[in-house]
Amino acid sequence: MGASWLHGVCNENSLAPLIRMLGLRLYRTSGDNSVLYDHDLESYALFDKNGQQVPQEIVTKVGETFEKILKETVKVRDEHANDMALIQAMAIVFDRNPHLKLEGLEYEVLQWCICRLEAWFATDTDNISLKNWDQEHVLTGGHGLMVNGYDPVIKALARDLDIHLNHRVTKIIQRYNKVIVCVEDGASFVADAAIISVPLGVLKANIIKFEPELPNEKLSAIADLGVGIENKIALKFNTVFWPNVEVLGRVAPTSNACGYFLNLHKATGNPVLVCMVAGRFAYQIEKLSDEESVKFVMSQLRKMLPEATEPVQYLVSRWGSDPNSLGSYSCDLVGKPADLYERFCAPVGSLFFAGEAACIDHSGSVHGAYSSGIAAAEDCRRRLSTQLGISDLFQVGKIVMREEMTEVMVPFQISRL
Repeated sequence: MGASWLHGVCNENSLAPLIRMLGLRLYRTSGDNSVLYDHDLESYALFDKNGQQVPQEIVTKVGETFEKILKETVKVRDEHANDMALIQAMAIVFDRNPHLKLEGLEYEVLQWCICRLEAWFATDTDNISLKNWDQEHVLTGGHGLMVNGYDPVIKALARDLDIHLNHRVTKIIQRYNKVIVCVEDGASFVADAAIISVPLGVLKANIIKFEPELPNEKLSAIADLGVGIENKIALKFNTVFWPNVEVLGRVAPTSNACGYFLNLHKATGNPVLVCMVAGRFAYQIEKLSDEESVKFVMSQLRKMLPEATEPVQYLVSRWGSDPNSLGSYSCDLVGKPADLYERFCAPVGSLFFAGEAACIDHSGSVHGAYSSGIAAAEDCRRRLSTQLGISDLFQVGKIVMREEMTEVMVPFQISRL
């Protein structure tokens, strides 16, 4: 229901040593420099409104045009001091380059490409920043689907840690060089410092109260960072009735009306399709019941594949309204201040901040969240060592763990069928 990919299947990825050591299987869904990030265009089967499959030569041609359009937006960015929405820049590109305008079926395939771009950022193109949309440091090695999910990674990292589940934090107090963390049932925990890694959406909703209040520069950073939303409706069937491709897509006159299904049968052998929806449309889906959501996505699937059978099981995520997330991951909004990430990451007294939104180079990714946690733990260690006058107060366990695993060069177990 949540994170599924390792973005950057390479040794530079901070999670690589752990994933290799655990022997976790990956299924490669794209190589480097795919215009659609985590999938290659040739791995799709696209269908029009009549259920006819779009010829691959049209998909390839539109993909190449889409790349040209995005390259032209870079020229627009260079000419404008102020930021603007990516969709606005694309409109300027079309005015200047009429030959890039598409019509009919080709136009609908272009809208589907935009739909996939919106899914990467988990927000609509009128929210995506022209200045920042392509500034992410995407690691080499392409993108690999975690065949068994991230659960084995979480379990390995959690081993031997004293984790208190079902302890919803309501207040964090800094007083007399101590941090007091108060939870919903009235209990409290006292420590020398705290690392706060709750999702950005939870911080934005002000669910956790701070005493004293966080400084204005921290509050404005939390407010100015965007939170995207991407939801999944996973459908399990008795048998496979769809083409042997990685993604099934439906093209339409607008990006919001397009849709796509991830074929997990390719990677896992299980007869499962996952419908993925992002941006405003994802919020609309959350208003439906599970049954209504499944009914809607099945109607979309049957427009592509009329012979589709009813699912025997289903799961529906609601990351936008889940009180433990209130969104999926961060995104760069139009007009983002240059120092936004620095202010968000900056410690406040004995409070340190971590999570995917705190990783400047790899926001929105699991390895970004992990890297930010390592950095926050090291910052915390240094501060406490100085404050308490102890040179080697403790070692950051996961850093030590990472170094040990680096020495055991187990190769990635990655395939593509």
